[in-house]
Parts: sequence; C-alpha cells; structure tokens
Amino acid sequence: MNIFQQALGETQIQMENKKTKSKGLKRRSFIKKSAVASSLFIVPRNVLCGLGYTAPSDQLAIAAIGAGGQGAGDITNATVGGRERVVALCDVDFSGSASRTVKKFPKAKLYKSFKKMLDKQKDIDAVTIAIPDHNHAVAASYAMNRGVHVYVEKPLTHNVYEARYLTEMARSKKIVTQMGNQGASNPDQLQIQKWIDNKVIGTISEVNVWTNRPIWPSGINKPKANASLKPKELDWDLWLGPAKNTEYIPNMHPFNWRGWWDYGTGALGDMGCHLMDVPFKALNLKYPTSVECSIGKIHTKMWSADYSPDGCPPSAAIAFNFDATSKNSSNIKFTWMDGGIKPFHPELLPPDVTIEEGGVMIIGEKGVITCRDYGYNPRLYLKGGELIEGEKIKINEPSFGHHRKWVDACKAGFNSKEHNNLTSSFDFSGPLTETVLMGNIAIRSYMVEGKSLRKEYGYDVPNYIGRKKLLWDGEAMKITNFDEANQFVSRNYRKGWELT
Repeated sequence: MNIFQQALGETQIQMENKKTKSKGLKRRSFIKKSAVASSLFIVPRNVLCGLGYTAPSDQLAIAAIGAGGQGAGDITNATVGGRERVVALCDVDFSGSASRTVKKFPKAKLYKSFKKMLDKQKDIDAVTIAIPDHNHAVAASYAMNRGVHVYVEKPLTHNVYEARYLTEMARSKKIVTQMGNQGASNPDQLQIQKWIDNKVIGTISEVNVWTNRPIWPSGINKPKANASLKPKELDWDLWLGPAKNTEYIPNMHPFNWRGWWDYGTGALGDMGCHLMDVPFKALNLKYPTSVECSIGKIHTKMWSADYSPDGCPPSAAIAFNFDATSKNSSNIKFTWMDGGIKPFHPELLPPDVTIEEGGVMIIGEKGVITCRDYGYNPRLYLKGGELIEGEKIKINEPSFGHHRKWVDACKAGFNSKEHNNLTSSFDFSGPLTETVLMGNIAIRSYMVEGKSLRKEYGYDVPNYIGRKKLLWDGEAMKITNFDEANQFVSRNYRKGWELT
C-alpha cells in the first residue's frame, strides 16, 4: 500500500476515483466532441469569427492560484496566446502585482481562498499554482481531489513526503501534471542527453551544480511579528496556510519568505529544480544513497556564530551520492553549491574558461559537459582541448512551450501521447523534487544541537550531533543512521490545512 492509500484509505480512494473519473471524462469528452460537432455547421467558424477563433466549448477553463509575480506569467502562458479561457483568479492580496492580472482577465471571477474557488466554481478544468512553497502541496492536492489538472511552480513541494504524496496522488486520480521548471522543455537539454547517451565523455564520476542564490535575507534571525503593519488587503491567515499560526511578519510577503523554513526551501528550492533537472534527466537518476553538507556561517559578535535554526544558511555545499544507472556504469558524486560558492576547474576544463554564476558541470573520463541554468548554452570540452558547442535551437514561444504542452496534454487526457511526452510531469519532477529537498534535510540536520559534552575557556562547546554523512533509504523516505533527521522529511500541519 502506498502512502496515498495509507492516508486516505481504499474505500475513499475508490469513491473519489469514481467521482473524478466521471467529472474528468465528461469534461474531456465535451471538449473533444465539440470539435466533431462543429464540423456539422454549414458555415465554418473561422469564416464567421475569423481565423484563429476557438469556440468556448473547445477551450480549457483555467484558473490561477497565485495571480501575481510568477503566477501572472504562468496563467498568461497557459492561455496559449488567448487560445484558452481564464475563468477564475485566486490570490491572498489583489492589491499588488496580481492587480495587473485582474485587468488582463476581466471576466475571471476573483477569490482569496483556493478552497472556496475550487468548491464553488465547478467549470474549472485546470489550475496554475504559484504561491509560497509551504502551500504548494495543500493547494495541489485539494485541486487534484476535485479532478482538476495542475501546473505547480518549483519546487513541487515544501518537503520530501509531500513530493511523494502528490506523485502517487496524480497517478491514482489520473491527473495531468507539470512542475514549473520550464528549462525542462528547453531543447538544448536534448543535446546534453545525446552526448551522454553516445558516451562521448565516457564514464561519468562527478557532477557539480551551483547557483548565486540566496539573494534574499538568509542566515539571520527571523523577523519579529507586528500585526499593526499588516497591509489591509492581505489575508495573512490564508497566506500562512499549513504553517503554524503567528501574527503578521513584516516583509515576508511577497518574496522574502524563501529564507525561512516555515515557508520556504532556500536556494535549493528556488534553483535546484532548474539546475539539477539537467543531469537528473540525462543520467536517469532517482534516489541518492547518502547526503552530506557543510554550511556557511555569519558572525555578528566575536567567537560565536549566529545560530538561526528557523532560517536557511547564507551558503551551503552538499554532496549527494548516487549508484550507477542505466546511463552510467559508475557511482556518481553529485555536489550542490550555493551562496556564491562555485566549483573549481576540473583537469579537462581549460583554465581560461569562465565559470558562470550558476550552472551545471558533468565530468567524465574523456571530457566535461557544461551548461548554464535552464540547460542554456551546452558545451562539450574534450580531452586535448577540443570544444564542441551544442546546436542553437530557437523556440518562438514563451518558456519553451512548457505551459502550452501541459495545456495540450490536459485536453488530450491522462496517459495520452501529449501527457506522456511532458518534460516535467510529477512522475519525473516528484523524484527530482525529493532529491532537491533531501539537501535541506542535510542542512537542517547540520544545525541540530545535542547536549554539550565539554567546556572550552569556561564555556560549553556546542555539540552538533547531525554533522555526519546521512544514509538515505529512498523508497522508505528515511534517514537510517540519524533518526533526528527524519523530523525534516515531512512537517506538522495547522488544523484545517492538512493534506487531503
């Protein structure tokens, strides 16, 4: 029995599947049959309404959960240039950047609560979800339970357990899914996969991935709450969602939440799914066998580093270990670096090559493959100094067609060719997200403090008991040699905000 079944029970699953199947089939059948029915008209629609016209019955009815910032781009791209119809917008604060989205889609109904929107408005076929990380899984599961297809921004979830939960739920409910790491649809990645499949650099032993994030406050104490400063239009309780109840914290919304564990997932969550996606897919990786980390620290006073367990560190280096795969005969050391830390030049990379602020480096016995974030600018450096650049492929649609492909798959249906060709459905992005967020388990374990065992200069010396290589059982989602780390696999949910 999988974790989704354990959570809901077999009887409930069967009932929900019947409801979901009925609703989904009715809608999909309606969309597909409308095209056939339209052929019975003597006068074609494009004659009556102009070329490019799409009847409402042929359109996907889309809603947005999170209408500002990245959410504005997601819902706009999901319309495929106006081909599809936006029927609802949900945001906890329509006074900010979300206000521009409201003007763009004046016919859309407005909601602050995604639960009210999904319960009340039955015409929604699919939703884009672009809200703080801690709300991703709750919103996505609520939508999928109602037979609604989902596009969820990266990282897919706030923790490892949620990623597994959504992955299994999508399969069980037959939901078409896509994570918002748009670089997964960048055709430049195909060149990297081809080089690896053809063994151009031989056996691969090492992968380096790095980013310049964080660019938000990190490594400091969490700001103090101050309810008097809460913006009038912001529904703070809805913004908190499953996080523990607290009064309004200034400047957390709309962006600085990334640096605090209650809400965000740090540099890994922000960029890991963009960068790690490249080698993860090309090398057919799944679950690592171990993880170990080292983090940067900040001193605001002499001799004593700031201790901020509530927040992400200013920088981190994390080493994952993967077993050999169908694509590579050797174990792989996979290193993540953030906070401005970059890898050094390996032996086969020419010394005058500039290492970018963020990128990927795949090191083999015969050469090195590099690319920027999102898979841009793939390059192959062979032993002997030869440089081969990937073919430059131009895509004339937003985000490499990442949103459009998901929309097409929603209309074609679960397990269709369009669905199976998606580059970041939860079948792929779920395990990817698990690996990304495993890094955060290592970071948080690194700061777990036990009882001091000795004194130095008259002071207790901190005893950080989690600073070890953590062994990971991927199938069981469990650290096997440091049980205290397993508290970070999932989270506690505020009453009324549990996964459903």
